[in-house]
Amino acid sequence: MENLKTLYTAIVEGDAKTAKAVAESAIAAGVPPQQLLNEIMIPAMDEVGRLFEANEYFVPELLISARAMKWALEVIKPHLIAGGAQPAGRVAIGTVKGDLHDIGKNLVAAMLEGGGFEIIDLGVDVGADQFLEAYRTKQVDIVALSALLTTTMPSMKQIIDEFKAAGVRDKVKIIVGGAPVTAEYAGEIGADGYSENASSAVTLARSLVGAG
Repeated sequence: MENLKTLYTAIVEGDAKTAKAVAESAIAAGVPPQQLLNEIMIPAMDEVGRLFEANEYFVPELLISARAMKWALEVIKPHLIAGGAQPAGRVAIGTVKGDLHDIGKNLVAAMLEGGGFEIIDLGVDVGADQFLEAYRTKQVDIVALSALLTTTMPSMKQIIDEFKAAGVRDKVKIIVGGAPVTAEYAGEIGADGYSENASSAVTLARSLVGAG
């Protein structure tokens, strides 16, 4: 269906209005929403991630592509839910206690959603109790911690320690990221993974839930 190529292109190029319109027409024409997601929309965001990794796209391009994906997702999501479709996994994401920065966190959340994950966005200044509550009530597979300040990085370790104290650390994957965070620090605090950017966060999350 030629129209579906238009949806792919609209997401890659960040044309939110076209992405939404094509998604609406495809659903109206009876195209299965799962097919739209798996064959068109997720591959489009994978291409956006590839372009980012190749330094052909930068953060502004990621943001507008993620917005286009979000608009199309809003169209098909009710149909996915009605059809009983399952996400690749559920991710609770938030910027840790004491840190109010959200641009990086929002971008990672958008890219993960574009990669087929269900996102529970806890916002900024999020403490261990809120992450634990999200784990318990939403059955999340991954907890994603973001920090932009070196002074708030210790909160990441505190959150991981709280999951250990609650006896559920081995039941959930915890990943970390943010400008001052390194792979070495992630290893030191016992995280399951580290991502240096939003694109690689999708690859990491998929590997942790066995989705590719």
